Amino acid sequence: MRKRPGMYIGSTDSRGLMHCLWEIIDNSVDEALAGHGTRIDVLLYRDGSVEVRDRARGIPVDVEPRTGLTGVEVVFTKLHAGGKFGGGSYAASGGLHGVGASVVNALSERLDVEVDRGGKTYAMSFHRGEPGVFAGDGPDSAFTPYDASSELRVVGKAARGATGTRIRYWADRQIFTKDAAFGFDELVQRARQTAFLVPGLEIVITDERGDEPVETSYRFDGGISEFADFLAPDAAITDTWRLTGTGTFTETVPVLQPGGSMVPTEVQRECEVDIAVRWGTGYDTTARSFVNIIATPKGGTHQQGFEQGLMKILRTQVEQNARKLKVGNDKIEKDDILAGLTAVLTVRLPEPQFEGQTKEVLGTPAVRQIVSQVVAKELTERFASPKRDDKAQTALLLEKVVSEMKARISARTHKETQRRKNALESSSLPSKLVDCRSNDVADSELFIVEGNSALGTARDARNSAYQALLPIRGKILNTQKASISDMLSNAECASIIQVIGAGSGRSFDLDAARYGKIILMSDADVDGAHIRTLLLTLFFRYMRPLVEAGRVFAAVPPLHRVIVMNPGSKPNETIYTYSEQELHALLAKLKKANKRWQEPIQRYKGLGEMDADQLATTTMDRAGRTLRRVQVRDIEEAAKVFDLLMGSDVAPRREFIVDSSDRLARERIDV
Repeated sequence: MRKRPGMYIGSTDSRGLMHCLWEIIDNSVDEALAGHGTRIDVLLYRDGSVEVRDRARGIPVDVEPRTGLTGVEVVFTKLHAGGKFGGGSYAASGGLHGVGASVVNALSERLDVEVDRGGKTYAMSFHRGEPGVFAGDGPDSAFTPYDASSELRVVGKAARGATGTRIRYWADRQIFTKDAAFGFDELVQRARQTAFLVPGLEIVITDERGDEPVETSYRFDGGISEFADFLAPDAAITDTWRLTGTGTFTETVPVLQPGGSMVPTEVQRECEVDIAVRWGTGYDTTARSFVNIIATPKGGTHQQGFEQGLMKILRTQVEQNARKLKVGNDKIEKDDILAGLTAVLTVRLPEPQFEGQTKEVLGTPAVRQIVSQVVAKELTERFASPKRDDKAQTALLLEKVVSEMKARISARTHKETQRRKNALESSSLPSKLVDCRSNDVADSELFIVEGNSALGTARDARNSAYQALLPIRGKILNTQKASISDMLSNAECASIIQVIGAGSGRSFDLDAARYGKIILMSDADVDGAHIRTLLLTLFFRYMRPLVEAGRVFAAVPPLHRVIVMNPGSKPNETIYTYSEQELHALLAKLKKANKRWQEPIQRYKGLGEMDADQLATTTMDRAGRTLRRVQVRDIEEAAKVFDLLMGSDVAPRREFIVDSSDRLARERIDV
């Protein structure tokens, strides 16, 4: 612990020094949580030492049979030896790892502990974790360590029925930095927070380091409801609602057996959830989360469950009142709900799993679902309440959430408008781009079209509101072989990168892409497949996030057009097929139904052979088209295939073609 203190207290500056102090204070707070003691005193002395006093049960003074040491020495010198670590003394506590007091002792130049218990006052002193006797006051006085065995001294009598613990220590300046000091304001803030979390507990802080002693005390009987009101920075639109409940879960934990072995054992746990929430007129979010009164500033599973429950219920309520709130098809998001929210989230459970001794993140997986269920149940009841106040407040809350959603959408639309406007004003976009009118990136589509002949048909077939067209001339550069400079100097590649507007390579920014979908529309022949492969090579090498996000598609134009002739005045029926197998299956079906078709059957060799209506109906209109999403399920495997097919090494490609030729059906070759 002295070699690597950062593992236990985070750092050796003022933050680590304060962490040590709260390890000691939290032990007294855990006693108060268990119903023992209602007052804790913290004294900051002029000589740099600090003392913590409580009137709880006092640290056990009996000899612990397995070690032969008194309870006081075990707590301050043995790792994982606290009453909370074994799980027998506390149902829920802030301490978990059993190293808190022993860490503080190891990192202190001197530590004195006094315990009132059984009518006697016991005392023990330590020097950098080693028990012994000091000749005088302060850490600089002569120290004599115990030789054969240590002794818990009886130094006086305690009043009948009086119990408690007093711990005073001097932080070791060999460990902590010179400027490390106890921050009075930070201590006051944390003490106030703890008093809110433990109703009825009084915490008194006395600072004797200045010219005049300063004393501050806190006690709150309203608990976290008072805490939420204290934290709230704005006027309220709802009262402070209390969401409470419990849930049980099982987890497998290793249990130490008397023989010293660890046996995995399944245990039943109970998690108590207590949350205070209120929404105000502002836009900032103020949230505090705690596990057994220990702050978790970086959240964890309990905070995830809280947000999950909020999202579920408020989305449901907005959907149910969509017409009244004039929502349309838009969905609320987490930020819409959290705007103006003040929340204090507390959970209590035995032996929580924290990420590290500093306990900043809760990791117990089952807590997420329990908190989510409690929030969902309590808020559902609140929204269903027949009380006039509840109805008025829930209506105001829904209006606020929806207004936040509309403001967010409006801001995003404005941003996209500016982005598109700036891109167009810069004149960097190629003149051959046929842009769309929409400013909504998510709804817009860019069709990369093969050839100018197809462009003319596509221009008439597109929906100009949200479909943009960019023609390319034949087969673009093979970017698997070419250098970056060659790629950027190639007119077709440069045009594609400029039009998409998100950069290339490492600097590619997916959020800056100007279109929600990139659709490759090439002829349904071998040349079209080759062009599509070259385009995909460009996207894979230089704009891979677009592919990974599922925003690159291949259009599926038809291969055949079959006109089924109907008898009499009934109009003929047009059916499109997309493969030879599909055509043969259709003809067999028509023959069986004694239906005739017009000969010859039209076989499309290219997009330019279609008229605008046919191209719109089959390939571009969202109502009837088919798109193939380009996905990269295995990046490394895909990279190998691209390198094999498109790379500069010819020999492996020739070998692949020779080996695979017997698997290729002759009729699949477009001739």
